[in-house]
Amino acid sequence: MTWREERSADRESVRGMTSAVFLDRDGVINVDHGYVSTWERFEFLPGVPDALRALQDAGYLLIVVSNQSGIGRGYYCEADVESLNQVIAQHLGSTVGVTLSGFYHCPHHPTEAEGEFRRQCDCRKPAPGMIRQAVLDHGIDLRTSLLVGDKDSDIEAGRAAGVARLFKVVDSPQTAAPAGDVQLVIGLSEVPGYL
Repeated sequence: MTWREERSADRESVRGMTSAVFLDRDGVINVDHGYVSTWERFEFLPGVPDALRALQDAGYLLIVVSNQSGIGRGYYCEADVESLNQVIAQHLGSTVGVTLSGFYHCPHHPTEAEGEFRRQCDCRKPAPGMIRQAVLDHGIDLRTSLLVGDKDSDIEAGRAAGVARLFKVVDSPQTAAPAGDVQLVIGLSEVPGYL
């Protein structure tokens, strides 16, 4: 058994649960151009595909949890988001052998959305609903899982769900306010180095 296999085996609990990395999308995986809903506007941040591969190789499921209020605001529809997610998954699978195990998005906004999408919900971060649903769907052990986000709402959702390790992407760790339970990183590409 190699070192990586041992580390991977350590991440599976006695009940057969597995570890995951919960990933915000815009600002963590891709450049946040604002309401990104098409492949043409999607741009991976530097080092992201290789970082995802390293996290997968370390034994983590990769789960995307993303607020997508552009749906509720009427900028695009859920089918657009699902189509983009499918293209992202296919691209990562064919170029670096990465499998994204789940995409979860919240279309709601409590004040800026239209119609049925304007409401308080338990899925919009900082609420932990998307993470909790992924845990149920995939048998994830939060005690051995990570969350990577770029906003306070991402970190708050991870805390509320009970995710063990929290990483926040910031422009500069030296200028960001430190938080005791949050590791500051300048990009997802740094996270595998903390495993």
